[in-house]
Formats: sequence, structure tokens, C-alpha cells
Amino acid sequence: MPTIKQVQITFDCAEPERVARFWCEGLGYVVPPPPEGFATWDAYDRTLPPERQGAGFVCMDPTGVGPRMYFQRVPEGNVVKNRVHLDVRVGSGLVGEERPAALDARRVRARLIPLGATRVRLPVADEFDESCLWMEDIEGNWFCLD
Repeated sequence: MPTIKQVQITFDCAEPERVARFWCEGLGYVVPPPPEGFATWDAYDRTLPPERQGAGFVCMDPTGVGPRMYFQRVPEGNVVKNRVHLDVRVGSGLVGEERPAALDARRVRARLIPLGATRVRLPVADEFDESCLWMEDIEGNWFCLD
């Protein structure tokens, strides 16, 4: 089996560019340059068949360390909690009461809520799990500030 070089995370969503730009802001990601020969992504998009226009959008970690994220348009909405979600690691190394307080107060949360994210709940740590802040992005996809 070949060695895996990278992982891409793909989101199903109604508005790929809108959701991608949400995650660009939230994670400090960027939109990659458009394909060669195109000045903008809009110019490239206009060359696609009408049913493919606006059907996908990409964002990436500018350092190249984090995974590329791809957002693809699907007709159905998110009806239940997604089975795979992002853990945005902002509380690494914090334990006990310090952790939930920091997760709820971190700048990431403060930056994501004005962009349309929703705070779901902050479960208290137990003997198995540390606290993490459950949130939803602008289309209801769950993620955790961990």
C-alpha cells in the first residue's frame, strides 16, 4: 500500500464558498490561488457547466501543515449530528477547571460566533473525557473547541 502523504477533509453543504470562507476566518486558512490562466475563482467558475458553478470551494492552511478542506454542494441539509467532526485544538495542555473556562473564553470562540457559529454546550470533564466546547458552523455542522 502506498504511503499516505496528505489528508483532505470534505464537507457536504448548501453553500460551499460561504462555508469555506467561514472556516478560513475561524482557522486562519486561506483560499488557494485560482487555476493557471484565471485571474479569479469567479472567472474559473464561469467556465464550468451551469450545474457545476458554485458546486465546490477549497481552503487550506497557509503553512501547509494542516489538512486541505474541500466544500461540496449537496441538495440535502444536515439533519442530525454529523458522524465526523473537526476538533479545533485550542485548550491543549489545560486540565481541570482551567480548561472549560479557557475553552469558553478563547478568542477562537469569540471570532466564530460573529461569523455565524453557534455554541451548543460545554460538557464537564469526567473520568474518561476532558471538557470540550461543542459548536455548530453556519450550516449546522458540529465541531468542538478542544
